[in-house]
Amino acid sequence: MTTPISRRTALRGLGAAVALPWLEAMASSRALAAGATSAPTRMAFFYVPNGVHMADWTPTAEGSDFALPAILKPLEPFKEDLLVFTGLAQENGEAGPDGAGDHARALSTFLTGARPRKTDGADIRVGVSVDQVAAEKVGKATRFASIELGTERGAQAGNCDSGYSCAYSSNISWRSETTPMAKEVNPRLVFERLFANNQAGSYDASQAKRDRYRKSILDFVADDASQLQRRLGANDRRKVDEYLTAVREIEGRLVRVEKKTEVHPDFAIPSGIPEDFREHIRLMGDMIVLAFQTDLTRIATFMYANEASGKSYPFLGVPEGHHDLSHHGNDKAKFEKIKTINTFHIEQFAYVIGKLKAIKEGDGSILDHAMVVYGSGISDGNRHNHDDLPVLMLGKGGGPIRTGRHLKFTGKTPLNNLYLSLLERMGAGVPNLGDSTGPLKGLTG
Repeated sequence: MTTPISRRTALRGLGAAVALPWLEAMASSRALAAGATSAPTRMAFFYVPNGVHMADWTPTAEGSDFALPAILKPLEPFKEDLLVFTGLAQENGEAGPDGAGDHARALSTFLTGARPRKTDGADIRVGVSVDQVAAEKVGKATRFASIELGTERGAQAGNCDSGYSCAYSSNISWRSETTPMAKEVNPRLVFERLFANNQAGSYDASQAKRDRYRKSILDFVADDASQLQRRLGANDRRKVDEYLTAVREIEGRLVRVEKKTEVHPDFAIPSGIPEDFREHIRLMGDMIVLAFQTDLTRIATFMYANEASGKSYPFLGVPEGHHDLSHHGNDKAKFEKIKTINTFHIEQFAYVIGKLKAIKEGDGSILDHAMVVYGSGISDGNRHNHDDLPVLMLGKGGGPIRTGRHLKFTGKTPLNNLYLSLLERMGAGVPNLGDSTGPLKGLTG
């Protein structure tokens, strides 16, 4: 017989606190609280720099009868969960009186909808980002109000784009108008943060002991896990087994990454950061999946790279830097290389979406109860325009959002109108955000 357990139950050991996924046994206890639901709503934002090749991104047909263009083909298995938006804009990303600096404005406006102050000094100022509005209102329900991840750390001061502070080009999340939320780029540190106790020194003690005896974090909580399994029904036991297997698999990948870390004569890559960019992205995506699955947080941001990133992709046959290629000058050869990079990014995003969709929760999957936005603050990298942005979303937010459509808007509809609607679904509604003019029409139509 299943024994009801708390949603906050965790497997504990020296320096470890392995949170659990949603289980049927948790529904029994949560149902005692009036209005409690079995599956919380989540929100995530994935950002790619330098715009995309819009000709191979934008569907030709509107509504539900549309075909996915070349760049979006990896999302074909999730088409019924997808919304593609055309015509959304961040007008505060435009030059206006501030002149050059489109990359800094692209990133700093993407989740805020606010115009950044043009400065490379300490007096940076933009707006509060949508993720942090949600974190302030609903973050107290989880261990972490939000998590901010990326693959490039980036400077937090100095001039990175025509007189704009590097903080604007390196941070997508802003807790206040003057305080960015620095992202973590090391998968190992994210893993340890998610699964370490809050007690002072427990993280270091846990990692040191595991390193000494070459043990998994799960070895430290094995006794607790065994006791828990005896209290669960068959379905929950299977779900816990699948979850712990996934945790062990990710931990094993981290160990393999660390063994392969190359030490250069002049510098060393920090332990835990993969040299394989595909693996780096996927490990960070897996951390978001784990954090959502265990309800450690309901809000996440992930930056594939900093804005204006010059990262090259030789493993794709693209040795040139991404930023340089984005200034394509209508060169067809450059178009093909940009398309290759864009498709690679979407493939990694599809990997994360597949994980979210595969995990059953309540009356659906984690993806059903999430709203996962993907996009860039620049449309065409050559034009540096901030209208008709490449933006899409997967998931229904646990509510009446009708997916499987291409929605086209006119008149430079503010992207922040979408965010107002998502905040409402999160139970974190606000009357306005940045340059919003009202909730986005058509999401439930």
